Amino acid sequence: MNKKSTLLLAGSMLVAFSALSPAQATVDTAKAEELVLVNKCGKCHDVVKTKTAPAYKKIAAKYKGKADGEDKIIKNITTAPVVKDADGNEEEHFVIKTKDPVQLKNLAQWILSR
Repeated sequence: MNKKSTLLLAGSMLVAFSALSPAQATVDTAKAEELVLVNKCGKCHDVVKTKTAPAYKKIAAKYKGKADGEDKIIKNITTAPVVKDADGNEEEHFVIKTKDPVQLKNLAQWILSR
């Protein structure tokens, strides 16, 4: 194997292994919790128990380890999809009051870390 191939392989492995690091290692908990508070997410969601919407722990279990889990959470909190609540009623999911991709990614990672 030549030097260029070895460097390319080493770089690829570094990128691959960095993707395996736990989401909670990069989460700014204070900022995520502030966004949850400002957007009144606690009205429907709780970390552990189901209110009118699933607990963050249940959402995390559904998406954790899936390549598109973070993207699905971000889509759900930014596009107002119709969701069913615990009573079976359907309504539009609330849209988070930020368009900042860094804040949205942090919030999704915070949810996944529950």
